[in-house]
Amino acid sequence: MAKTDKKYIQLGERGRLNKNNKLNSLTGKEWIKFSKSWFVHRPIKRNKTEILHPAKYPESLVKEFIEFFTKEDEWVLDPFLGSGSTLLAAGESKRNAVGIELTNKFYNISKKRIVENNFKTKIIPIKGDSKNLSNILNENNLSKIRFDFVITSPPYWNQLERNSLRQKNRSKKNLVTKYSVSKKDLGNVKDYKKFIEEQAEIFDIVYNQTKSGGYLSIITNNVYFKSKLYPLAYDTAISLTNRGNKSWVLKDEKIWLQDDKPLIALGVNNAWVSNRHHQYCLIFRKEN
Repeated sequence: MAKTDKKYIQLGERGRLNKNNKLNSLTGKEWIKFSKSWFVHRPIKRNKTEILHPAKYPESLVKEFIEFFTKEDEWVLDPFLGSGSTLLAAGESKRNAVGIELTNKFYNISKKRIVENNFKTKIIPIKGDSKNLSNILNENNLSKIRFDFVITSPPYWNQLERNSLRQKNRSKKNLVTKYSVSKKDLGNVKDYKKFIEEQAEIFDIVYNQTKSGGYLSIITNNVYFKSKLYPLAYDTAISLTNRGNKSWVLKDEKIWLQDDKPLIALGVNNAWVSNRHHQYCLIFRKEN
């Protein structure tokens, strides 16, 4: 065997793992597959507990990101925890994780789901406001942690307040159609520019708690409101990269194609209205 081969471990159909891989534990074959700029992801049908949250993203999707941007036993953060998808994905991947959730209802759901799984790593849901992230971590003896990876899906501005077919269907089933009524909730900020700024301020604090070289992934989308498209994904990217000494570096985007969603007759015979069947997965890095 050639000397150069000693740095590789053959993992069957997974391919070869380079022992000098600094970022993750993926083989070259798996790394290249994830680097594709778009992907189709069809999660399994959600259970009754999971559909209680009005804007949940699937654990299976989050797990793919966590396993690319971290190794086992490293630390993951989600400042908008919701019903706990990130923490469950981290636990299944043998990573440690902290999640912050403002709403008591969803915090309790996430806590219950985590207890039921009995993970071996440290999986820590905390009820609180991510605007106070530094204090929250300090109060929970976690202030010394510098997170290796942050992944989250903040509110899509006022998306949940729109009188959409989806929200009407949730109302008929007596399911919640908004995150909360709290004035502290980012999803209740009415003004678009104010929303963008307050969101960026939270990621300023996240920046301080992330290790140098650590990555941040934000799953978001543009929003169509009152016959106008608001470029939320683009404005999010711009706002986080113009923060002085707390500026994230935008590295790329991955597009999640949702080709399993049904088409709805929007604006037919009248005006252009898109069936928006994709999400933006923005990828940033802390480089100083």
